[in-house]
Amino acid sequence: MNRTVVGFALIVMIVAAGKSAVAGVPEPDGYRLENYRSPTPATLQGVRVIGTVEAEKIWRSHSASFVDVLPRPPRPRNLPEGTLWRDTPRSNIPGSIWLPDTGYGALAPNMADYFSKGLDKATNGDRAKVLVLYCLADCWMSWNAAKRARSLGYSNVVWYPEGTDGWLAAGLPVQPAEPESRPDQ
Repeated sequence: MNRTVVGFALIVMIVAAGKSAVAGVPEPDGYRLENYRSPTPATLQGVRVIGTVEAEKIWRSHSASFVDVLPRPPRPRNLPEGTLWRDTPRSNIPGSIWLPDTGYGALAPNMADYFSKGLDKATNGDRAKVLVLYCLADCWMSWNAAKRARSLGYSNVVWYPEGTDGWLAAGLPVQPAEPESRPDQ
């Protein structure tokens, strides 16, 4: 074999290995506790995983509750007095409720309660209602939240890993979002 063919074969093998490593992200036993913006698994045990086409079908049928769990950036603690602070605007899938900061791997008791009450509100107390959880693409927050919803007894949990990134890429509508009131506010 000549060096060009060997070199090309080596490059193909390296690229393929890199792609399979990303495609093969394993599900952790517990919740993801760090590096939340990184490739996620393709699966979540006990939860249905959907893409944008199916998310849109579910949304148009009004057969599910959509819950956005994207974190909300906090107001910087050391801002000088009188400094104007504006939250980063968030747009989400129309009809969603936004429960920010509920996708972390470990939640303080008040945030776990906030999440539980938020899901109860989203489903009107029906733990069998279809519940679609999302955030952004490559974000473990929605994976953690979907896993947590399942552990809270929701039987029809759906994870939409593409989140608003996939939604917007498909040209679907979004609306400005305001988070549900939190216990610490």
